[in-house]
Amino acid sequence: MKKNPVYSIDNFKANPGKEKLYINTFQNHLTAHSFIEKPHRHNFYLLVLFTKGSGSHEIDFTKYTIQPGSLFVLQPGQMHHWQLSNDIEGYIFFYSQEIYNLYFGNKKIEDYPFYQSVMNQPEIIFQTDELAAILPYFDLMIHESQSSHPKKDEKLLNLLDCIHIEISRKYLAEVTHTAHSYNYKIQQLEQLLEQYYTTEKLPSFYAEKMNITLKHLNRISKTILNQTVTELIANRIVLEAKRLLTDASKAVNQVADNLGFENYSYFTRLFKKQTGMTPSEFRKKVN
Repeated sequence: MKKNPVYSIDNFKANPGKEKLYINTFQNHLTAHSFIEKPHRHNFYLLVLFTKGSGSHEIDFTKYTIQPGSLFVLQPGQMHHWQLSNDIEGYIFFYSQEIYNLYFGNKKIEDYPFYQSVMNQPEIIFQTDELAAILPYFDLMIHESQSSHPKKDEKLLNLLDCIHIEISRKYLAEVTHTAHSYNYKIQQLEQLLEQYYTTEKLPSFYAEKMNITLKHLNRISKTILNQTVTELIANRIVLEAKRLLTDASKAVNQVADNLGFENYSYFTRLFKKQTGMTPSEFRKKVN
């Protein structure tokens, strides 16, 4: 089992470094980059819409069925790969946090509800009528990316923002917890979790950082995500452990060290409690 690569947008561009933006039809993308069918990660945001064909898309060890209307939104660091039918068609866009946030200034890519949590559902299914309404934006993106018109990048970013708005409308209608007044607190918690989960495992640490009681923080977490803070911490640790375990060059005890566990047996017990497998058993399964 080889180490899973982490790709940047430059890995997919004919002119590396020009812009942190990549626009393509899925057929053309797959023809030029067949390596994407193997497990890998990205350091950028990814949006892919399938309009024809079938298959499966595995994201952070959860498998989704591909159908016409399947749209996926991935955040930096998520591991994924797919198995696709020969008649697959669609669109695929890459964009960096930097290019998006610098251009819009008063809004951030991470403020969109489907990008606010590593635990958010990355799959959104557009029905036939909904697909017909959103497809013109994708077609305009492809057409503009192939043009040499003035202000090309500005138009591409504004079209991309329109697509995000359309996705948000559907997402908010279906995932009601993201509109809750507690949502800001959850976003704050997850930002702290990303920063400290390898060094701080106690839920009381996060409550203190947020200047609220642990009881109140647990109430927020249960209301929005139906998980306690302890469960959130454990899930984030185990997700990263799964990602690291796919790298055969790392011993299991090294994975435990990377995640801040001095006690290897405690790491193994936590992993088995969350997954039903020991780290070694999980590694054999994914291999």
